[in-house]
Amino acid sequence: MGTNLYNLWAIKVIRYIPVLFVAGVLAAIIFYPGGNIHNAEQIGYSFTHNFLSDLGGIRSHSGATNTISAFFFNLSMVIFGFGGIAFLFIPSLFKDDAMNYKLAIIGSAFLLFGALFFAGVGFTPHDLFRKEHVFFALNGFRLMVPAAILYFIVLVRSPVDNRYSWITMFFLLSTFAYVMYQLFGGNALLDPEEMVRQATIQKMISLVHIVSIFSLSFGFHQQLELNNSK
Repeated sequence: MGTNLYNLWAIKVIRYIPVLFVAGVLAAIIFYPGGNIHNAEQIGYSFTHNFLSDLGGIRSHSGATNTISAFFFNLSMVIFGFGGIAFLFIPSLFKDDAMNYKLAIIGSAFLLFGALFFAGVGFTPHDLFRKEHVFFALNGFRLMVPAAILYFIVLVRSPVDNRYSWITMFFLLSTFAYVMYQLFGGNALLDPEEMVRQATIQKMISLVHIVSIFSLSFGFHQQLELNNSK
């Protein structure tokens, strides 16, 4: 495949999907009517008292119709799924090293399924398909753990700048810690304080994912340039 195709999918798509995701979520926040799972009277969206998934419900927790906010949020989640498809183009950047190539293929497979699970969140609003919604959300994060392990190894073994290995390590440790918290944390439905903790941590890990994926696109660009210089 030509350099232009790699430049589109392996770099530009991976770089701009996080930007589009953030724009969509911000638009959804603006149009969210209000309410959280413990307070229907809350006005608008709260960083600490609302989950991201609240934006995608057909109705807000206040009982108001949430059509516009749901459109932007669910579309953002579906767009995020294309990031997984873009990662299918990454392994070929590391073809010169047989081990890296194989590890990148497996890592991209995990990333693809993880991204598709996040897209599944957009197709299953929490107030219509709660079980399916929770299944996609939880396992989307879990699939990112093996993907990050494999890509950390790939980047450590590759000639690209070490900063991208450290970014991937931070991504891995943060995601693993969040998965553990999901498994052993309290119940946000029963405890308002636990809701605040979980909602806040969710925003933080989402920001880590967005910044990490955006940053890694520059590492992949560096690898592409190294390949072209040979």
